[in-house]
Amino acid sequence: MKPAIAAAAWALLAGTAHAAPSAPAPILEYAFTATVQVAAPVEMGQADGGRKRFIAITGGKVEGPMLAGEVLNGGGDWQVIEAGGLTRVEARYFLKAADGTVIEVENPGVRVAEPAVIERLARGEDVDPSAYYFRTTPRFVVTAGRYDWMRRNAFVARGIRKPDRVIVDYYIVR
Repeated sequence: MKPAIAAAAWALLAGTAHAAPSAPAPILEYAFTATVQVAAPVEMGQADGGRKRFIAITGGKVEGPMLAGEVLNGGGDWQVIEAGGLTRVEARYFLKAADGTVIEVENPGVRVAEPAVIERLARGEDVDPSAYYFRTTPRFVVTAGRYDWMRRNAFVARGIRKPDRVIVDYYIVR
């Protein structure tokens, strides 16, 4: 077979072949839940491609099989609500484990819903979590030692927005 014909045949076959993953799909392992108490939003107005706002974190608790403790007062969630139902979130705050270890959390993500649902959430209404998609990719900063596993794993989280708090379930990606 001539090289040009072989290349054309390969391109045709490659275009119709379905790719398969090269490894098994990741598995999620539940680690803990943070119930994060929040203050009323501070509205900035239109900036950075949408309606910009800040929500202060005032405390909370952490419970789960891998971590227990509290959410410290301070930090917050910087949000940009874009037209079309996309909210970009960037939360930064601290957890304090039951043994006193302080853990920094950087938690960027997205919340997506119909614009009417986004407005209900923005007004602080209680909305069924099945009405929106709220996922984050948290990173943790912690001193070496007992909680070093938090730096050595990738995480995903699901958020549920309530009028005065956000419930965040953290999962290790295995």
